[in-house]
Amino acid sequence: MAATAVSTGLGSVAPTFRLPATDGKSYALNDIEGRQGTVIVFICNHCPYVKAVIDRLVRDAKALMAEDIGFAAICSNDAKAYPEDSFENMQRFAKTHAFPFPYLHDDDQLVARAYGALCTPDFFGYDKERKLRYRGRLDEGRTAPIPSTARRELVEAMRAIAAGATPSDQVPSVGCSIKWKA
Repeated sequence: MAATAVSTGLGSVAPTFRLPATDGKSYALNDIEGRQGTVIVFICNHCPYVKAVIDRLVRDAKALMAEDIGFAAICSNDAKAYPEDSFENMQRFAKTHAFPFPYLHDDDQLVARAYGALCTPDFFGYDKERKLRYRGRLDEGRTAPIPSTARRELVEAMRAIAAGATPSDQVPSVGCSIKWKA
């Protein structure tokens, strides 16, 4: 069932964390943030919405990282109920899609709750002071191919944030709901 993220909390400060990553390291927000801002995206391996956008997400992450915007993805799903989202499968997913960013495992789901993440994918764009300036989507894509004229909304928003502006056009992300533990 599709869930829609709500665009609330602009101006709130990014919650800190330290989580294990698929590359065998552990990362804190300090390790991820860029000089021009930071993107935290909640994803998982099994969601058809994530699968449909993953190649564009990787492309846009590379572009943003080249502009000194930090980037990380977090999987917070209940892996017991959804084994495709296990840590081992996260490692395979990251390798298959050549993630240039850390893919973090939020096993106790505390980070997803702290951020108010609701769906996968769910994008949070922060300025260099760690204030939330973008709570939107990657682009207009869902599970079908997007038109070649589609805007790269996350990239445009983060470039505006790096220039000191808060993007006004913020369309909530749509995806599978986070799979919460009982």
